[in-house]
Amino acid sequence: MATTSIEWSDATWNPLTGCTKISPGCSHCYAETMSKRLKLMGQPNYRNGFDLTLHEHMLGVPLKWKTPRKIFVNSMSDLYHKDVPDEFIHRVFDTMTRANWHQYQILTKRADRLEKIAPSLPWARHIWQGVSVENADYTFRIDHLRRTPAYIKFLSIEPLLGPIPELDLSGIDWVIVGGESGSNCRAMELEWVAGVRAACERQGVPLFVKQTGEKLARRLKLKSKKGGDPAEWPAELRLRQFPLPMADGSS
Repeated sequence: MATTSIEWSDATWNPLTGCTKISPGCSHCYAETMSKRLKLMGQPNYRNGFDLTLHEHMLGVPLKWKTPRKIFVNSMSDLYHKDVPDEFIHRVFDTMTRANWHQYQILTKRADRLEKIAPSLPWARHIWQGVSVENADYTFRIDHLRRTPAYIKFLSIEPLLGPIPELDLSGIDWVIVGGESGSNCRAMELEWVAGVRAACERQGVPLFVKQTGEKLARRLKLKSKKGGDPAEWPAELRLRQFPLPMADGSS
């Protein structure tokens, strides 16, 4: 099993790897750095580095995991990348439909393709769909997401690279927010997070604050490099809420 340190997932599943950059949130992509490292280590699934690669042999992996898990789908790619055939996306969904004792979390920046293909996909309560929104210029992705039949719709506002005023969360079930880490990371400002928190509170959407990011952590003189320890945060940041289907263990 591919375990993960992601707080809301138990495992990752990557039937495809590699991607291409399409917006500022991609600039310092952790998956690109990790893919190149895994290629150097001789990991066969990363023989092409960060070039998009489909892995037929990975399609059935969740069927072999008998213990129910929360699975982050394609942590090393984007399922709705323009070069992923529709047929392959359907096969991924077929596995998720068959292995229905798991809970799946899919995240994309290709929200336009998501909306186009969504009506043909077998959405179920245990298949969650999210979009990444790094600043106000990319809130259009939320509109695409809310027009899909996904049961739980969530936002990953990470890395948060600017303020997002008047954030409309209608039809959205969960928001994750966090700052950037790694070399050349960009700073997240406390007031930007405060704006996201206010929008969530006003509209009744649970909010999970993941980390401050390295630059804000240094500014706040936190011990944890990435600012991932809530005990060190200002009180207004200490929110780690989940949507009820996750919090109560149901799907």
